[in-house]
Amino acid sequence: MKSLTRRKFLNTAGSVAGGAILSPAAFIHRSDTGTHSMIAMDQTAAGSMPAASIENAIYPRPQEISDSDSGFILDSQVRIILPPAASGEDVFLARSLAHELSDWFNIQIKTERSDTLPANVRCIVMGSIQNPLVSHCCKQQRLDTEKLNPGPEGYILQSSRDLVLVAGSDNRGAFYGMQSLRQLIYKDGDGALIRGVRIRDWPDKPFRGIYLYLPGRKNVPFFKRFIRDYMALYKYNTLIMEMGASMRLESHPELNSGWVQFARDCNYSCRNYPPGPFHGLQQNSSHQDTGDGGFLEKEEVAELARWIKQNQIELIPEIASFTHSYYLLAGHRDLAAIPENKWPDIYCASNPKSYELVFEVYDEYIDLLQPRMIHIGHDELFLPVDGSPRCADKNIGELFGEDVKQIHDHLSARGIKSALWADMLLESVRGHGLQKNVAADGWTYYTPGGMTPDQVERLIPKDCLLFNWFWGDQSDSSDSAHQEMNEATLDKMGFQQVYGNFDTTIKNYEIRKQRSTLLGGAPSAWFATNEFGFGKELMSDFLGCSSILWTGKSLNRRDHLLRVQSMIPAIRMRLSGIVPPSQTETLILPLDISSKFNLGDDSTALGTSLPSAVVGNIKHNDIPFELRSVNNRHSVIVGTNGSQPSSLPRSVTGIPIGASPTSLIFLHAAVRPAANRESFRLMWDQEDTADLLGWYEVAYEDGFVTTIPIRYGVNLLESNWQQRIIADDGHQRTYCYGADAVDMGGTAENRTTFFAYEWTNPRLGKVIDEIHLKGTTGFRGASSEFNNDWGPVIPSNGVILKAISMVQKRG
Repeated sequence: MKSLTRRKFLNTAGSVAGGAILSPAAFIHRSDTGTHSMIAMDQTAAGSMPAASIENAIYPRPQEISDSDSGFILDSQVRIILPPAASGEDVFLARSLAHELSDWFNIQIKTERSDTLPANVRCIVMGSIQNPLVSHCCKQQRLDTEKLNPGPEGYILQSSRDLVLVAGSDNRGAFYGMQSLRQLIYKDGDGALIRGVRIRDWPDKPFRGIYLYLPGRKNVPFFKRFIRDYMALYKYNTLIMEMGASMRLESHPELNSGWVQFARDCNYSCRNYPPGPFHGLQQNSSHQDTGDGGFLEKEEVAELARWIKQNQIELIPEIASFTHSYYLLAGHRDLAAIPENKWPDIYCASNPKSYELVFEVYDEYIDLLQPRMIHIGHDELFLPVDGSPRCADKNIGELFGEDVKQIHDHLSARGIKSALWADMLLESVRGHGLQKNVAADGWTYYTPGGMTPDQVERLIPKDCLLFNWFWGDQSDSSDSAHQEMNEATLDKMGFQQVYGNFDTTIKNYEIRKQRSTLLGGAPSAWFATNEFGFGKELMSDFLGCSSILWTGKSLNRRDHLLRVQSMIPAIRMRLSGIVPPSQTETLILPLDISSKFNLGDDSTALGTSLPSAVVGNIKHNDIPFELRSVNNRHSVIVGTNGSQPSSLPRSVTGIPIGASPTSLIFLHAAVRPAANRESFRLMWDQEDTADLLGWYEVAYEDGFVTTIPIRYGVNLLESNWQQRIIADDGHQRTYCYGADAVDMGGTAENRTTFFAYEWTNPRLGKVIDEIHLKGTTGFRGASSEFNNDWGPVIPSNGVILKAISMVQKRG
């Protein structure tokens, strides 16, 4: 078989949406959902009424869950009880829950220490079975809880009128019980309740990870929210974090300087891959957005490691070696395997000085982070062997294996395990022997195939954890046996493995998971760690993977996507750290924009039937919208002038506002689907990976104008979005992160959805005179290919504006 790259696999396997979620941040200031939409049915956790079904109350769904007779009222009289000699982990649980209640519900409860539960006081007790109060409560409640029951990372959670008990088989189990408890809290009038439940829960797989890049300084606050309010909340326990030279390296400051110069050259050249490659060969996986192209101080990285650890997540630093070593070679071109590359990515494994550099960098990271395991990279070795002065006459399989062995032994001497990508270990993935290639300039060259089974047996230590990113179907066959071939081969070779680049498209998972050497999986983020990209691309995928790895069950894609979209408002609130004005204010009024309506019933555009009038007053999460029809017209529509002819107007100006709102909520939709591509396809211009269909111009009475971009997947989708889910078209990012889906009715097969997007006024108190809605012309976003260019002009489209409501200023 021809050699397969990780990026080609990403193209073919896809990263279908992930898993529906109940976030503890859902509309925390409302006691009733006031929703018009069945899409909002699961927006519970920290804010609205509980989900109707107990099975949907917590995400991932517990292994065993049932209702109890009554809920637990939260108020200032409640006490969190700790034993006198409480462990640090139990103290952290108590503080975390107290912060949760104060920050999101404005309820302040005290923590007390006692060796018994006080009489006539409603109490919350949390901890592992080593906590004497937890042990006492379990015996009193006749709960069979011990280290092996429910098992590692397992917990029991019971809530009733007078007592909430979280009992973990171990500290992680207690922590995950508290995460489930966070999802059971909801607002009730001026107070809050914990839903009455009985839960026994445990994970199906021990390795539940996410791969991402070390954040840049401006994205550290988002990163910390992502760890606490996403990874921990949904029970991930491992973080594989790519480091490179994005931390200040005292032993080699030239690496930091070289890294910054490399990132600038890629980005300022508007390239995903480095300029100046040998014979024009396309190098890949430059990852210049690690650390946002800069580097953090060691103290900052140490603080992130502490934050990760206290949230019961193991940090596995990914410090690439041999391949994808731009960060090492930007300041040491003398060590390059291909000296002619402007920015080399593979060091010369025949040069002993390469290992002096590698080990000094590894040791500096080890001294700071004290990891149990390091991921050493080693994927995608596409060395043009003929162009390497010291390696051209060597067996590359031997060279690769010896490199892994040297690094493994160095780490092992310091008590650290090794992990690596496993593609080079399989000829079924990389091909047999040297692979012939021809460069664009006609140069013929050869790249390595996979190691032979004999080389793997002799050279690769069996205690290496292998990341299998080639678990999907690599042929035209849908034969599940073919899909499982690679993991079976790694198993027979004697290795443990995890699914790398994991996603919810995996076939036959419930059978494949039974392989004892398969420890779990980790989806990946191959771009900068920031809310914009994670929000628009990864929510569904990450969440679905957490569900599969915790429950052991595959997902129904349609149900999963509907639930994800229903939970997006809560997720967005947590990850942004911003509570929108519509969730704190009560003065919310619809605006009359009917004077600018230009879309009537039974209209078509661009070969698409446009939604008909829906008339009346509706509410979505207590936001009222007034849907009007005047002179048989019911909406404003503008066109996106793309690759096909369009008769739609380019703009509609003068939409009246005449007020100084705290925020405006736009109820809008696209005419038809557009593209929301992965951020790594346009690393120098991330925002334009989501098609720009148009923008709102906000014109203030003092003449100042600001704009609001309208991007597909960011703040709207098409109005027949639900039909595409039913059709199961395989689209990877079929949800909208920045806006709430509002179901407008229709038949089961033909429903209309609009999207409520809230924009907070950056000039509070200033009067907005009017708004102009405009469509783009000739927009080019990201390419669907792995290259260094924009994609073609997008297909023509349109934006339909149904209504606007505003949050009034106080007073």
